[in-house]
Amino acid sequence: MNHYETVFILNPVLSEDQIKETVKKYEDILVSKGAKMISKEDWGLKKLAYAIHHKKSGFYHLFEYTVNGEAINDLEIEFRRDERIMRNLTVSLDKHAIAWAERRRTRNKKTA
Repeated sequence: MNHYETVFILNPVLSEDQIKETVKKYEDILVSKGAKMISKEDWGLKKLAYAIHHKKSGFYHLFEYTVNGEAINDLEIEFRRDERIMRNLTVSLDKHAIAWAERRRTRNKKTA
């Protein structure tokens, strides 16, 4: 099992229910492929550095999880098919990035 982080940007015209439904869809895809979800973060509506599909903002979400590498390909295909997803990035975490993510999670829990 490899450790991954996926950040994706949702279209800003979506309603709150549509956002929750989309996030749940991708979480379910990962879990169905055997992923163990470690962390989910909703970063909210953020201004983009440059326009994507004529949109200047988007809803950011982050998943941190462990899963076999084959599941990532299926996730990426689903991201490309979904018009609600403006951009996505999945990275494999090394031991230093895993430690940093752990510190970020504990820091966020203290401020929440």
